[in-house]
Amino acid sequence: MTDNNASTAAPDSDIDEGAETLIDHLIELRSRVLKTVVFILLVFCSLVYFANDIYEFVSLPLRQLLPEGSTMIATGITSPFFAPFKLTMVLSLMIAVPLILHQLWSFISPGLYQHEKKIARPLLLSSIILFYTGVAFAYYVAFPLMLTFFTTIGPSGVELMPDISQFLDIALKLFFAFGIAFEVPIATFLLIVSGVTSIESLRDKRAYVIVGCFVFGMLLTPPDIISQTLLALPMWILFELGIIFAGLVQTTESPESE
Repeated sequence: MTDNNASTAAPDSDIDEGAETLIDHLIELRSRVLKTVVFILLVFCSLVYFANDIYEFVSLPLRQLLPEGSTMIATGITSPFFAPFKLTMVLSLMIAVPLILHQLWSFISPGLYQHEKKIARPLLLSSIILFYTGVAFAYYVAFPLMLTFFTTIGPSGVELMPDISQFLDIALKLFFAFGIAFEVPIATFLLIVSGVTSIESLRDKRAYVIVGCFVFGMLLTPPDIISQTLLALPMWILFELGIIFAGLVQTTESPESE
C-alpha cells in the first residue's frame, strides 16, 4: 500500500511543479510586458510636446518637392491633431525596439544552451542595427527617389496638395517595410543554423528568392517600380550576406565539433 501511495503521489507532485513553473513564467512574461509598455508610454510622453516638429521632419522630403506656393492639406477636421499624434506613438514604439528585444532575450535566454547564447547575443544586436538601418534607408534614400517620381509625373494642370494623413500612412508603411526587410540576413542565418534548410538549398532556390523579394516589395510599397526595386534589391543583397555569414559560422564551428 505504501508503494502504491508513493507511486500516485509522485505524478501529482510533478504536475504541481509543472503548474508552478508555468505560473512563474507567465508572471515573468507579464512583468516584462508591463516594463515595455511603461517605457513606451514614458518615451511618448517625452516626445508628444514635439509632435508637430517630428511630423515636419518626416514630411520634409515631400515638402521640399512641392511647387512654390503649394502646401500639404488636411481633409479631415481631426487630421492636424491625430496625424502628428499617431506618428509620435509609432516613433515611441520604434525607439523601444531595443528594449523589446532585450526583454524577449531575457525571457528566453535561461532556456538556451551556452553555445546558443553566444550566437543569440550578436544576432540580437545585429537585428536592432539592421532595423534602424532599414528605417534610415527608407527615409534618406527611398523616400526622396519615390517622392520625386510621384511629384513629377502628374499632368501639368494639376496642383499637388498632399493630405497629411495619407502621407503619414505611406511613410509608416515604408518605414516598417524597410525595417522588416533589412532583417532578412538574420532570418536567413537562423534558417541555416537551425537546420531548417542548408546553404546549398538556398543557393539553388536563389531565383525564387529574388522573385519573392520583388513580390514582397510590391505588396508593402506604393504601386511604383522605384520603391519596389529599392526594397527588393537590398533584400536580395542582405539574403546573400546572410548566406555568407552562415557559411563563415559553420566553417569556424566545424573544427571545434570535430
